[in-house]
Amino acid sequence: MKVHETRSHAHMSGDEQKKGNLRKHKAEGKLPEAEQSQKKAKSENDNGRSVNGAGDAASEYNEFCKAVEENLSVDQIKEVLEINGQDCSAPEETLLAQCQDLLFYGALEKCPLCGGNLICDNEKRFICGGEISEWCSCVYSTKDPPRKEEPVKIPDSVMNSAISDLIKKHQDPKSRPKRELGSADKPFAGMMISLMGRLTRTHQYWKKKIERNGGKVSNTVQGVTCLVVSPAERERGGTSKMVEAMEQGLPVVSEAWLIDSVEKHEAQPLEAYDVVSDLSVEGKGIPWDKQDPSEEAIESLSAELKMYGKRGVYMDTKLQERGGKILEKDGLLYNCAFSICDLGKGRNEYCIMQLITVPESNLNMYFKRGKVGDDPNSEERLEEWEDEDAAIKEFARLFEEMTGNEFEPWEREKKIQKKPHKFFPIDMDDGIEVRSGALGLRQLGVASAHCKLDSFVANFIKVLCGQEIYKYALMELGLDPPDLPMGMLTDVHLKRCEEVLLEFVDKVKTTKETGQKAEAMWADFSSRWFSLLHSTRPMRLHDVHELADHAASAFETVRDINTASRLIGDMRGDTLDDPLSDRYNKLGCKISVVDKESEDYKMIVKYLETTYEPVKVSDVEYGVSVQNVFAVESNAIPSLDDIKKLPNKVLLWCGSWSSNLLRHIYKGFLPAVCSLPVPGYMFGRAIVCSDAAAEAARYGFTAVDRPEGFLVLAVASLGEEVTEFTNPPEDTKTLEEKKIGVKGLGRKKTEESEHFMWRDDIKVPCGRLVPSEHKDSPLEYNEYAVYDPKQTSIRFLVEVKYEEKGTEIVDVEPE
Repeated sequence: MKVHETRSHAHMSGDEQKKGNLRKHKAEGKLPEAEQSQKKAKSENDNGRSVNGAGDAASEYNEFCKAVEENLSVDQIKEVLEINGQDCSAPEETLLAQCQDLLFYGALEKCPLCGGNLICDNEKRFICGGEISEWCSCVYSTKDPPRKEEPVKIPDSVMNSAISDLIKKHQDPKSRPKRELGSADKPFAGMMISLMGRLTRTHQYWKKKIERNGGKVSNTVQGVTCLVVSPAERERGGTSKMVEAMEQGLPVVSEAWLIDSVEKHEAQPLEAYDVVSDLSVEGKGIPWDKQDPSEEAIESLSAELKMYGKRGVYMDTKLQERGGKILEKDGLLYNCAFSICDLGKGRNEYCIMQLITVPESNLNMYFKRGKVGDDPNSEERLEEWEDEDAAIKEFARLFEEMTGNEFEPWEREKKIQKKPHKFFPIDMDDGIEVRSGALGLRQLGVASAHCKLDSFVANFIKVLCGQEIYKYALMELGLDPPDLPMGMLTDVHLKRCEEVLLEFVDKVKTTKETGQKAEAMWADFSSRWFSLLHSTRPMRLHDVHELADHAASAFETVRDINTASRLIGDMRGDTLDDPLSDRYNKLGCKISVVDKESEDYKMIVKYLETTYEPVKVSDVEYGVSVQNVFAVESNAIPSLDDIKKLPNKVLLWCGSWSSNLLRHIYKGFLPAVCSLPVPGYMFGRAIVCSDAAAEAARYGFTAVDRPEGFLVLAVASLGEEVTEFTNPPEDTKTLEEKKIGVKGLGRKKTEESEHFMWRDDIKVPCGRLVPSEHKDSPLEYNEYAVYDPKQTSIRFLVEVKYEEKGTEIVDVEPE
């Protein structure tokens, strides 16, 4: 192929016209339009600039685009792109736009982050089509992309075309115009919007507003982005215009979509403003991540778990009602769940594959792929197979299609390699997830009524064995998809999550990356994380505080809920057999109510009231009152006699979500999963407590509509040597290895003159909270860290009730 490099004067450029449909012509064809296009070239001054200014520059580029579209074939366009080192795998319309941009403005350089190819995205910015890793597409974006400082290379076929002279005018990189993209604050750029019904503002008002914000208004629904309607149209069933839009599958949204998009300078998700899809047979079908968080929370808490574990037949198949079971053959269960979260592409999906046996029926294969809450748009099929071997072969083929890996090596040995743009398996365990197996709301009363335990203890165990606390915890973390059992994962999967987290924590501590390279690093981890732990609301984490809240703490909660699932098992059956006593016995502990007249109870109430400060949510403050205190003796926890043999003992508060409590009682405390320079993790892989009930209360508080919580009181032995810190230590590994006791000094401390001893030699740092001399400490209250679980002993669980300050709540005793 012969290549020509030419130089000539260049014209100024303005905004690019919207691309038309690609037409195919022979490379040699000479058309009258081409001649007309060349005659329309603007008159130039001696410097080669358009004398008519920016307006003419915009028209010039529009005419140039028309000429290229009308006179170059698809093959010629590909030749131009290939010879200039650009990607040619995109759809034809995209290739045309790339070619027009290249010939007028110059060839684009590769992405500075990943080396991928840059493309123009919706006339607003250039983005990269490459990958940061096999988990995440590139997140690079810019309005001013790097371009090659060299003439564009032109193949012979284009040099011999009717527009060769026009193309040659735009080759000199020294006078090459800079492309001005559309303003990012025009939310309706490139959109065609149709209006219907009586809105709060006139149609004329919205027409001007939409056009001012980059969009256009159409009187029909043909080819529009969406139809905006008034609430009245929905109530009366809508006009033929709305019916036509629904038949065409066009989004029909409320006026609030226009208002919010203008206010936020960004087009809002159409699904979140849908007003009619619940009128269709398929139902509403709004993905949870597009819903208002409060609406999503309601759906989450009321949703049934559709698949409880490795043997769980997916609920939507309805085959479990006919005795359906997961096919088990040669030691393999044919039930797989997958997840993919690619924040570079904005992709977040799950996939389910099952082979289900049904008595007196053929083998069934179930396949579903989509987004949580978006069933109408999900790909879903249920097929009967007469030949079992053929069905198994098809199952294995689908597994490889979804993941890029073979089924048996994964299922037998857990061998897997993540492939770009492919799903990753969610490794479900063989058990029943607690959102399915624990007691439902209707079972709680019957179960506690037939329980032989002390009534207060029975009520406590009822809380730990009920679905509610686990549903709330997963909902608050966004790890609550009803389609995937996030509380029934294998130890292998949880270990993989932990390894990914620890690897990234080390990278964060050593990296020197800034700007978009740092953004890419965080996006890559976030995509990995939310692929392994599928979230209904994945987010791109940005700093160590978000890493602690949405990864480290979330992992610990999911890990503890998995422990709860295994212990609770299946309580869906008969509640008359006293399942609460059975689970209590499995805990391997003794829990008893502390007498409210006892010295221990009075001491605990005093300790709490003295070291408590109100929890603040928005502008509302919440006080706390003690409901009950439970004494704990667990086989998994050092006894009081054992802990008393150790030196330097302190009675301290430990914060815990209710969803984590069962694991603490059953297995004892576990150290933090990682080391981060934020409260709770700044001392490394340690068990962290505080001398302030105010600190623990932050963890115990869950939600305004759930005022009950639990605080833990534990005895911790700090050892002979205690190291004090006012800032996060740089090296936590030495502390972990030597198991040195640590005290983090906060901005507030308890008044030491009020401290006292309990059980002879256990210090109780109960005193008024007063300002300390460490005003710049990252900690608000003192924190204590120990590294050996054998140095801590849970002694009491304090049941508390959070009450809005200034509001008197009267408890009515039952008759």
